[in-house]
Amino acid sequence: MTTPIPATLIPGDGIGPEIVDATLAALDALGAPFAWDRQIAGLGGVQAAGDPLPQATLDSIRRTRLALKGPLETPSGGGYRSSNVRLREEFQLYANLRPARTLIPGGRFDKIDLLVVRENLEGLYIGHEHYVQIDDDPHAVAMATGINTRAGSRRILEYAFDTAIATGRKKVTLVHKANIMKALTGIFLETGERLYAERYQGKFQLETVIVDACAMKLVLNPWQFDMLVTTNLFGDILSDLVAGLVGGLGMAPGANIGKDAAIFEAVHGSAPDIAGKGIANPVAIMLAAALMLEHVQLPDLARRLREAIDATLNIDQVRTGDLGGKAGTAQFTQALVARIKATA
Repeated sequence: MTTPIPATLIPGDGIGPEIVDATLAALDALGAPFAWDRQIAGLGGVQAAGDPLPQATLDSIRRTRLALKGPLETPSGGGYRSSNVRLREEFQLYANLRPARTLIPGGRFDKIDLLVVRENLEGLYIGHEHYVQIDDDPHAVAMATGINTRAGSRRILEYAFDTAIATGRKKVTLVHKANIMKALTGIFLETGERLYAERYQGKFQLETVIVDACAMKLVLNPWQFDMLVTTNLFGDILSDLVAGLVGGLGMAPGANIGKDAAIFEAVHGSAPDIAGKGIANPVAIMLAAALMLEHVQLPDLARRLREAIDATLNIDQVRTGDLGGKAGTAQFTQALVARIKATA
């Protein structure tokens, strides 16, 4: 019998509980050995505990060091910061992995298989911002400070380079803006080139590209890229662009990795406008669960989950409305579970 793996489960807000339940059904069919500790966060956390990240939720993740998280809604007003950013900071989840792979062939872009590795804790996301008053306008000037460190850059670059080798990626592209932001992104570029020369030369091809040129190249010819590694803000933007190449955020999983914890999630938001209607696409969070299975050294279960998703979409032709189909969340999940059980 496989030893149970403790893991925190945060269903989240909006469509979160629906797509998380669908994912649990798939994981149960696989026999995944997670022992779930169910917790709340986001809008649900505010309503139940007055905090979008209740202490019990943080304590659970600190204990399990592993979490699967539905989308969280950050309440408007009240000074609430993004729960996602707070979680990254709280557990020092410095690496954000966002793979994008074509699941439904024949679209405008086909046979896409890209991995975006994004630094998760530095840059402009640290939130050092303020206004300067001029005359009677308290918001006359807005200022923001971005901070990238040598140590932070080296940490994410080592992780990306090691991941490239472990997953057989042939080329890594460093994305920067060092032609203009010579210090802020120059330190990232310089650290990457130096690290490659010191330890990784010949293990894969390294190239560098300016972020605006990268955006253009991704739309013109995305197949020229294999893995992109970049700083926080650029990674956020480019990973959404890359998700658009494979059908949108409904197909985009994310992994947030730190030394002491890892949190897996769908990249999309809570979509409150369709919550409770039974029409949400659960594929993104299911693919996040596949990343989670790989993280806990269960690659065969991850492979079976991905193959079942592929077969459900392309052989059975069971697709949710955002993918041009007519299936609801439950119907898609039932077809997927049947596929998983057929390969047991």
